[in-house]
Amino acid sequence: MSGGDIPFRKQMDFEYGAVAEITPLVRRVIARNPSGFTFHGTNTFIVGRGEVAVIDPGPLLDEHLKALVAALKGETVAHILVTHTHHDHSPGAAPLQGVTGGVLSGAHPRPIPAGDAPAESIHYEFAPDRVLEDGMVTAGDGWTLEAVHTPGHMSNHMCFALAEENLLFTGDHIMGWNTTVVSPPDGNMREYMASLDKCLARSEATYLPAHGPAIPNPVPFTRAYRSHRRMRETEIMNCIRDGANTVPAMVARMYRHIPEKMHRAAARSVFAHLEHMAETGRVVTDGPVSADAAYRQA
Repeated sequence: MSGGDIPFRKQMDFEYGAVAEITPLVRRVIARNPSGFTFHGTNTFIVGRGEVAVIDPGPLLDEHLKALVAALKGETVAHILVTHTHHDHSPGAAPLQGVTGGVLSGAHPRPIPAGDAPAESIHYEFAPDRVLEDGMVTAGDGWTLEAVHTPGHMSNHMCFALAEENLLFTGDHIMGWNTTVVSPPDGNMREYMASLDKCLARSEATYLPAHGPAIPNPVPFTRAYRSHRRMRETEIMNCIRDGANTVPAMVARMYRHIPEKMHRAAARSVFAHLEHMAETGRVVTDGPVSADAAYRQA
């Protein structure tokens, strides 16, 4: 969802399937899966030279797999890392591993409660060789990647800090082109806000998101991201005070500026905020906290 208070970065020169040199240690290949949620497509990053790690092999696209294999010709893939298990990030990992080898690492999403339908767009078949936890290190010849657990967008979301170049691969946690959708039940706004603070406490000078261009001055950008979320909660409270106390009524009022086809995603983020506001005692509802409830100020 867009926010005029954030200095978005949308200018990006690229060619699908081509290898772009981003830094001395990082190359990028973009998958051809553009959408309102992925911008131009998923950025797959190659870290290192000779002995490399691949971050986010992306969706299950034969064209993208062939482009990655061509880009990796003559090199050894030691590790394949996944920031999180949405369908635009992890399904390409196993096919790539089948061709190139390497240890596949990532984390599992939180278990689905009995009786609940699986959350949409999650790649539940993801089966890593190594389950990542916060602080775990993956290293190769001339590069070191630290896993930074940043739940919120997804419960299993990991950023990866490249120590040698003082940069952070931020996946979908912080993106330069747009705000991040937080969709319960796996997505959680309280966790997301805490993960923004976690990144602000770090010292990386550049962020490389999984969609869109680099973020070269990440601290003020991330603060703007955080402020935008707080502004949304103020807007929600204003809606409740004015009688627009359901998720559909709030979306209709707050998101007039975006195409209607994006309203379903907006509704998920609004509900994530309401869930957070209920957890922190700012709003209440007569029944369970849900996307169908009517809310009032506590």
